[in-house]
This record gives sequence, structure tokens and C-alpha cells, in this order.
Amino acid sequence: MDKIASFTVNHLTLEPGVYVSRKDKAGDEVITTFDVRMTTPNKEPVIDTAAIHCLEHLGATFLRNHSTWAERVIYFGPMGCQTGFYVLFDEAKLPLDGIVELLKRAFNEAAAWDKEMPGQSPYECGNYRNLDVAVCRKECAYYAQVIKDWTVDKLEYEFRL
Repeated sequence: MDKIASFTVNHLTLEPGVYVSRKDKAGDEVITTFDVRMTTPNKEPVIDTAAIHCLEHLGATFLRNHSTWAERVIYFGPMGCQTGFYVLFDEAKLPLDGIVELLKRAFNEAAAWDKEMPGQSPYECGNYRNLDVAVCRKECAYYAQVIKDWTVDKLEYEFRL
């Protein structure tokens, strides 16, 4: 089998940030997958399971309810390695600089979250007890600082294998 795109990124030199992971055609549309890398792979601890689950709820809710860009969000979910998230957008409908700013707002909002957790009931979630807002807020506050000055020209991975 061919090596998939995410396995061509050098995880020994990858630092936290926002990167374009891949672009795929879906009919006439271009779907762009973003690597929202929150921790340094293989060097820093992975994100706690309850915190990553919490951020999945908050991030998806924030993005899918955004007044302007909700229809442009395809997917928001955690990486299996627990070092970040993938977020997919219909790029034709949202310029790259808009995506960077949207992610900054999403992480700042999650870092300050003090309301009821979306989807925190057994009816709404298959593991509703595994949510840790305090740790999630801490992770998001750290990451919001990492990307606060992020720009479109930083979206490309520095090293691919």
C-alpha cells in the first residue's frame, strides 16, 4: 500500500501549530484538512483523554454554530495519537486567513469556557462522564498562545519525509 500523507510528515521535528495536511477534491469542491497540532509529537505528553474529548465537544459546537462559517466546516475531531485535532473545511468557501483567525477564536473561546458543556448527557454522548473542562481549558489556553501570531505563511509543514 502507498504511504498516506500524514505519515510523510517528520514527527521528530514537528512543532505545535496549524498546518495544511492535505487537499482533496470532492466533486468540484476542494476539501482542506488542517493539522491542529497542540503538542510536540514524541516529546511532550499527549493530551489527556477527558480533555481531548471535552475539546471535541466544544470545538465542534463552536465551529458548527459560527454565524458565518458553520456551513463551511466539514469535520472537527481528535487525532488518534492525541497530539491534536484534524479540522476539514470547504476551502472554496473560506480563505486560508479566515480559517486561521477562526481557529484562534475557537481556542480562545474554549480556554475561557464557563458554561454548561455541550453534549454532556448519556442521551447525547456515548462516554458523557469522560469530559474534563478544567484540563481542556488549560490545554486550549496554552495552544491559543502558540497560534496567537500564526499566519497563512506558516501553514506549510517545514519537513516532509
